[in-house]
Order: sequence, then C-alpha cells, then structure tokens
Amino acid sequence: MAKIKLKFGINEIELDSRDFYFDNQTIGEVIENLAKLLEENQTTPTFEVPKSEPISDETNYDSLNSLEDVEIFEPEFNEPKPISSREIKDKLQILEKNSFFNTPRTVTDTVQQLREYGWVASPLDVSKSLVNMASNREISRNSSENRTHYFVQEAILTN
Repeated sequence: MAKIKLKFGINEIELDSRDFYFDNQTIGEVIENLAKLLEENQTTPTFEVPKSEPISDETNYDSLNSLEDVEIFEPEFNEPKPISSREIKDKLQILEKNSFFNTPRTVTDTVQQLREYGWVASPLDVSKSLVNMASNREISRNSSENRTHYFVQEAILTN
C-alpha cells in the first residue's frame, strides 16, 4: 500500500494506492496533476526549489524533492524498514490517528498493519508499547479467550 499526502496551505489531499493506482513511474505525474487540480480550485501551491538544481524544461525535475516530509512505501516493491523500540509509540499513534484502533486489534494485527505502512517491529516491542499506552489510558485494552485486544473508545456525548 502506498500513500501520497500533499499539503498546500490549509488544503490537504491524501491518496491511497488501494483507492487510486500509482507506482514509482507514475507518482510524479500524479503529484503534478494534483497540484494543477489544487491550483484550478483557487489554491496556489508553492515549491521550494533547491538552488543547486534549477528547474528547466529540459531537466526531468523530481516532484518529490520539492515536498517536505514525503514518505513513499509500496510493500509489493520494497522491503519494510526496521524501527527501534523507541519509535514504536510514534508509529502506533499514526495508526491510531488513521482509525486503525477504532475496532479492537491484537498485537499480531498491529504488527501486520505497521508492516503495511512500511515498518517492521518485533511483536514483543509492539506489545510492550501497547501495554504502556493502555496503562497511560491513551488506548483501551480488553482481554478475552486468552487474547488481548487494544482499541480506542469513542467519547459518548450525553445531553
């Protein structure tokens, strides 16, 4: 699964390769087309161009170099990157932000989802981080049938 996330001012577009096919050969074209679409909708994207590499019509400029904090991962083409135990909590918070824990998940589910995002971590380290997050009430934990599930409880508003 690959994701493209573009921010131009207050506007943001996120594409997922499950929704829209793109690969290493077409990703630059997809980004350029998105930039044109944003521009047509009264948004003016700005790119920082490295001074050592001026853009010319003859140069095939890599659009990805002009974006900050771009991460591309295509599991079908790339090997996941190992992450340290210190980084796991940050990655778990990314999963939480992307609604992964809206349904109860096991450690195995979580390790697999991290792999889908391009990160490899040991199940033991992931388990420790999830237990710490549950202890700090950042996520909830429920054990049944010798399996522990982690999830985010939605706040229930009452009048």
